[in-house]
Amino acid sequence: MLATRLAGKSQLMGALTVMQEGDHRLVRRVAAWRSARARRVLSAVEEAAEHTKLWWCAAVVMAGVGGWRGRRAAAAGLVSMALAETAASCVFKQLCQRRRPPKEWISHEEVHDRPDSSSFPSGHTAAAVGFTAAAAVIWPAAGAVCAVPTLAVAFERVHTGAHYPSDVAAGAAIGLAATALTRRAPRLVVRGLT
Repeated sequence: MLATRLAGKSQLMGALTVMQEGDHRLVRRVAAWRSARARRVLSAVEEAAEHTKLWWCAAVVMAGVGGWRGRRAAAAGLVSMALAETAASCVFKQLCQRRRPPKEWISHEEVHDRPDSSSFPSGHTAAAVGFTAAAAVIWPAAGAVCAVPTLAVAFERVHTGAHYPSDVAAGAAIGLAATALTRRAPRLVVRGLT
């Protein structure tokens, strides 16, 4: 029985090592992308996503042009975004202290604009996925439009060396969990009151 446990632990450690090596390779590869046009676009996306400005603007547009469905989608997106960002920044970043990718891996100037907080998970990605997924449940067309900047935000976080791909994946998972909670919360409240 002890031999089985040790073998299982050894396999898990091997899998984690492989994942970490893949994480490191992907950061170097994405950060080495040299397209000047892409860098300008990604820089603009990062600026718009900072402090969730992009998602607040999207919510205003959705509420303004989408009627009742747009207002519901915007509200669900904002609630999910707030849950996701709170979970990522106030809970998981405090529990999982992970250093950012080394600056020497990043060959461009954006490496100097990185935050000092924990790398794990990506709060930007959590907020983006939380907003987009919750809005898409109610208004799929708006969610499809929001998916484009959401993917750009996720890519930008790795490109600038702010995060490892696994940080972005964890942020996306937190955003999806926040969406699920946002969808179920009204039913849970009603059930608790009855």
